[in-house]
Amino acid sequence: MDLPVDEWKSYILQKWSLVPKSIRDTICTAETLSDIFLHSSSLLQPEDEMFLKELSRGYLVGKDPDAPLFYREEGNKKFQEKDYVGATVLYTKGVSHSRPNTEDISLCYANRSAALFRLGQYEACLKDISRAQTHGYPERLQLKMMLRKAECLVTLGRLQEASQIIRDLESNFTDRQTLAASQFQILQSTLCRLKTKVQEKETPTGTFPAALTTDFEDMNLREENERISCASSSVTLCTDPSKGRGLIATKDILPGELLVKEDAFVSVLNPGEMPPLHASLESKWDTRATNGDLYCHRCLKHTLAPVPCDGCSYAKYCSQECMQQAWGLYHRVECPLGGLLLTLGVFCHVALRATLLARREDVGKVTRTLCDEISNRDIRSPESKNLVPTLGHDLAGEREKNGETVEPPIPGCDSNGKYESNYNAVLHLLPHTQNHGPEHKFLCALSVAALCRQLEAASLQTRTTSLKSSQPEAAVVPATSQELHSWGVAMLRHMLQLQCNAQAITTLQQTGSKESIVTDSRQVRLAAGLFPVVSLLNHSCSPNTSVSFVGAAASVRASLRIGKGQEVLHCYGPHESRMGVAERQQKLRAQYFFDCNCPACQEGTRRAAGPRWDAFRCPRCGELMQGGDVLSCGSASCTEPASRDHLVSRVQDLQQQVGKAQKLLRNGKRERAIQLLLGCQHDAESFLSAEHSLVGEIQDVLAQAYAALEDWQKSATHLQRSLRVVEARHGPSSVEMGHELFKLAQIFFNGFAVPEALNTIQKAEKVLLVHYGPWNDEIQELQEMKSCLLDLPPAPGGPSV
Repeated sequence: MDLPVDEWKSYILQKWSLVPKSIRDTICTAETLSDIFLHSSSLLQPEDEMFLKELSRGYLVGKDPDAPLFYREEGNKKFQEKDYVGATVLYTKGVSHSRPNTEDISLCYANRSAALFRLGQYEACLKDISRAQTHGYPERLQLKMMLRKAECLVTLGRLQEASQIIRDLESNFTDRQTLAASQFQILQSTLCRLKTKVQEKETPTGTFPAALTTDFEDMNLREENERISCASSSVTLCTDPSKGRGLIATKDILPGELLVKEDAFVSVLNPGEMPPLHASLESKWDTRATNGDLYCHRCLKHTLAPVPCDGCSYAKYCSQECMQQAWGLYHRVECPLGGLLLTLGVFCHVALRATLLARREDVGKVTRTLCDEISNRDIRSPESKNLVPTLGHDLAGEREKNGETVEPPIPGCDSNGKYESNYNAVLHLLPHTQNHGPEHKFLCALSVAALCRQLEAASLQTRTTSLKSSQPEAAVVPATSQELHSWGVAMLRHMLQLQCNAQAITTLQQTGSKESIVTDSRQVRLAAGLFPVVSLLNHSCSPNTSVSFVGAAASVRASLRIGKGQEVLHCYGPHESRMGVAERQQKLRAQYFFDCNCPACQEGTRRAAGPRWDAFRCPRCGELMQGGDVLSCGSASCTEPASRDHLVSRVQDLQQQVGKAQKLLRNGKRERAIQLLLGCQHDAESFLSAEHSLVGEIQDVLAQAYAALEDWQKSATHLQRSLRVVEARHGPSSVEMGHELFKLAQIFFNGFAVPEALNTIQKAEKVLLVHYGPWNDEIQELQEMKSCLLDLPPAPGGPSV
């Protein structure tokens, strides 16, 4: 949810419609962001703040003392069902609502350690055991947890520690009077088994896997650019009169070369499906797993055992270190504002966090000059995504120094001409103030103004607390009205910047059944962030780079060969393989305020026929059909007409049938799903092109269904048909092709089709390495499969698919 919740948007739009025309005209014609914020914020009334406060109360972000027991009991149910991932999520929610040093938090940590143990997460299990003990885990329950700790230590090869635990247990719990007879027998047999395992492991066998000790060279840039931080020396920063800043290749670049590796200057986790709880009729507490339960709120690392904030139930972190860093950098301010920030949306949250982080770099300078630096260059700027006006190639913009013509510095660079990934670079990203509608600017300005009122109240409370304390807290919020105005203007600028400059941080999440042998995944949006160096890349609907993420770090790799002097280009979303040219142009114009003139758009405009992955075929002769509302066959000998609306309706009906089949498959009704899908396949072949995306989707789901039945031959056949559609639409070297090849490799591997599996693994590796580098999870799994297959003894005449 980038923008505020619908209720607040509707409220502000209604308020805008009631603002006198003279004041609306003043805001619309204001020439600086400072004036826009000043005039808009003056209209924020106490009743507006009360309405927003009521909306914010709908989000349960405080610590509810009744919640830990509820979540612990719900987690126990999942544990009994052997859904250990689901159990960990619910125990985590219980931990998040618990106060430190209470029995509630110690019990939730202990229960979560049991679920982590069943998942084989032994290091995380040990950490949770330690946390449970730190928070006062009851002595009466220690035995089972200490046995679990010993099991983990033995499994991890930490034998000395394991032996000490075993000795402690033998001395403390072998008195028959302290245990029931059944407990005593279980303890004796468990200790005996653990001691045997320790003895077996005391003689080391084998060595550390060579694959895991490989140098991490490809994780970093081979040679970092001296003029652009986080970028390779293979690129340079240039300006163009029409496009502004951009990156140009300084040499020939091969596919797969790492060009940019940048940590987000600021990022905020997307909360996912998290409607206000006043809309829920079933329970006061939400049991669904969201992004906020599974990813660190600072570094975005995936974790099944997060550490919660001590002050709220929303923020969670992968470690105590991440929690402490987040608290020092921004969460101390954000913690009491949790419900308000969820109501105002991710963009407002990013704007606040970016402004908080700016104070790290030079508090005095940012506070003193923020308005002066950014207020006078917003309204009359050129139409481009990320560029402040630059006259780098305009003779009128040149100046003389010591008799030589010198170009002005490129915006965002420091006094030495270096472009850093810092707040100065963020500040120079265009907000496109003149392109945003007046209603949108008013919504953003009042949202920021309401947030500033809360910061003002927090500042007053901090000063009051400091006067009573002998050791006052460091000020992290604006203390004067002038500072508050500067923060407001900065946050408004960032909110407007984000529409064009926010990078969607994505991750691959597994879909379908947890028991599925063949992995199916989809790319999901995890967070929104600002990456000053990645933002230098201009758009193409057919880009020559691929962007991937590990946590909050972005990696940009060449996906095609880029010749020396060519521009390095990135796709902002509308890709030629996903949308037709008209839809791409519409989306780019609406969000980024420019008309794309890339080769893919020029070619698409000249081409009369639409893309083959969206085309219909003549039911009589099989030729592709063309036209507008009424389609006609492309064959001169066939004049069969067809209504586009009728064919689109048939596609929608088929999509519903495929959705039903997927639901049947998730519920374990595989044969019924297959019968439904085979009917869909027959229907689709009668009027859709062989490369239609729905044809490929049907084949892909059929492959999943047959894989669930372990009919590897049929599964491979259908997935190979799906591959042909993916290749036709996205290309043989696309990331989509890499993921499909990965699935095909899994099918061949499970079917013991060794030559086919090795061949497919090689193809999948080649494609995925270009887009992700060698440390991607799928590439690691491919290498494990290959190692396993190469270790198999020759088996002529063995099973094949």
